Amino acid sequence: MAEPLTPEVLVYGFTSAGDPRISPDGSSIIYTVSTVDKEAKKGSSQLWRCGLDGGDRRQLTHTGTRNGSGRWSPDGASIAFVSDRVKQAGIFVMPADQPGEARELTHHGTAITDPVWSPDGSQIAYSAEFDPENPEEKEPEEDAAPPVRVTRRIDYKQDGRRYLGDKRTQVFVVDVASGERRMVTHEPVDHYFPQWSPDGKTLAVDIPNRNGMHSQLALVDVASGETKRITPEDGSVGVWSWSPDGTRIFYAGDLEQSWQSDFFVYDVAAGQATRITDDLPVVPMGGFPGVMGPSIPVWLDEQTILFNAVRAGASGLYTINLQDRELEKLYGDEATLSGLSIDDARRHIVQGYTSFAAAGEISVYDTQSRHADVVTDYSHPTLEAHPPARWERFEVPRGKYSIEAWLMKPPDFDPAKKYPVILDIHGGPNGFYGYTFNPIQQLLATNGFLLVFSNPRGSSSYGREFTQQVIGDWGGEDFKDLMAVIDKVLELPYANADKTGIFGYSYGGYMTSWTIGQTGRFQACVCGAPCFDLESFYGTSDIGHSFGKLQFGAAPHEGKEWYAQHSPSNFAHRATTPTLIIHGEADERCPIGQGEQMFVALKKAGCEVEFARYPGGAHGFVRMGPPEHRVDVLGRILGWFKDHLGEPV
Repeated sequence: MAEPLTPEVLVYGFTSAGDPRISPDGSSIIYTVSTVDKEAKKGSSQLWRCGLDGGDRRQLTHTGTRNGSGRWSPDGASIAFVSDRVKQAGIFVMPADQPGEARELTHHGTAITDPVWSPDGSQIAYSAEFDPENPEEKEPEEDAAPPVRVTRRIDYKQDGRRYLGDKRTQVFVVDVASGERRMVTHEPVDHYFPQWSPDGKTLAVDIPNRNGMHSQLALVDVASGETKRITPEDGSVGVWSWSPDGTRIFYAGDLEQSWQSDFFVYDVAAGQATRITDDLPVVPMGGFPGVMGPSIPVWLDEQTILFNAVRAGASGLYTINLQDRELEKLYGDEATLSGLSIDDARRHIVQGYTSFAAAGEISVYDTQSRHADVVTDYSHPTLEAHPPARWERFEVPRGKYSIEAWLMKPPDFDPAKKYPVILDIHGGPNGFYGYTFNPIQQLLATNGFLLVFSNPRGSSSYGREFTQQVIGDWGGEDFKDLMAVIDKVLELPYANADKTGIFGYSYGGYMTSWTIGQTGRFQACVCGAPCFDLESFYGTSDIGHSFGKLQFGAAPHEGKEWYAQHSPSNFAHRATTPTLIIHGEADERCPIGQGEQMFVALKKAGCEVEFARYPGGAHGFVRMGPPEHRVDVLGRILGWFKDHLGEPV
């Protein structure tokens, strides 16, 4: 009998490879290997190197517990990386092919992200947080009272960063030879993901506003710091890339925030953008500040651009021709590909790789043979001992749309048994589920449950029209899509219709809290970080004041009736489903007060309810929090469903 994936195995049992970068000559790959030590209960990461086929692996860094963001110099002779061997983080450079100590270029008291070499290899640009109240990054005096916080700006806090005040991420440039650094940007707004122009005089950077609900592409003069925004303030930008001659910038953006990008080309001299696509059928992978960088597109020639994108939950490599504006898919897999690193010959592409059957690997694609190989096997030993879930894809027609869904089964699935069924709902609402290794899904599916998840209307990666269907309709047709999906699964002879559960986090938490107030059909619910009361969410979430207007169509005073009709808080008194609420106490995205309101409402309704609070936990603590908290939350989710739904019969 297969050994299931346990919370401990999912947190401590995997070694993962990520952020791969190919050398300019196409012969080697550097990447980050991440592990979590069970005894120390802490994560660590080191820089490794391997051949193009994944062989000849060797560890490059040994000092410090967090080493990563390895970047080849343009000539391939040196490797720059970020390390915590100095407090809090520093940029180091080591020789690529001969023995030698890593040399510190600079360090900061805050995290360093997005390092990128200048085209001539003389400088490195990067992002780091800057506090105008503490420009020297001095430690607070011992036993000093916390400073009083006074703000005049609406974006004074941000999930994962907590209270910001005027602290913002700025772009710095450090000289590789001397280690001298200077801050290039100075506006009190965040600046991320700098990309050098071919002549080394300008940086193209991402400037998010309203806590990332909108973003702009800006050009920063390296010498003077003069900054020019080139995309609309109320739009968004995802990925971008300079043309080889530096006269144009190709980027994925949105004139408004519609959660679907299109492609544009900006003429630097003319200062004008030309729209290339209208309703792009894929979503270019734009990354997330502080977590993962964008998959930077590559100009294969003056008219053809290669990019990484997702369609219907599956990653692929695509090209677009700027003349005929035709989209071509080069390669796709039932997997999620991250990043995009290509050699100087434009032949080999390396990317991070994860799927339903692999976690944290490296993929190499050959543009000549049009063939891809996963060249690492870090997750194989664990998944051989604890096989992942079996799965199948299906669709449910609803009106003019077809709702895509997946069903996961235990690896030792027996069709003669009847299995309890759990519906898992993604966040967003304009996120999407797809072909990736999701610990919660794998936990439940390998421990005796049928796990179903889908992309109801509102999900991205299906085009602009589909993703717009949720706007102003939270709890409407999206809810009906989800109920239709689980109804379809319950038609199966091995699905136990009397033992069903529901799980969701963030917008998925909204939908679970909404569902149990609308129907008593589920026998167990786990609700994570819900949007429970949309009016209080508007004023307390770090994004509520902008996200709420975009999603709900109005501020609370402008749309009282809509807020009342669509808030789970107004229906929770009818709930009877036993519910576990999980919430990080430092969540600024869906603040802990949302979970508190839900807990009180269910308690007063006489519903069985339990509230698990995780001190210090931001919105993403389930994936990125302390290992002990991650083990605990996985164990609680599994235990709640086991207790209330039981085993297969």
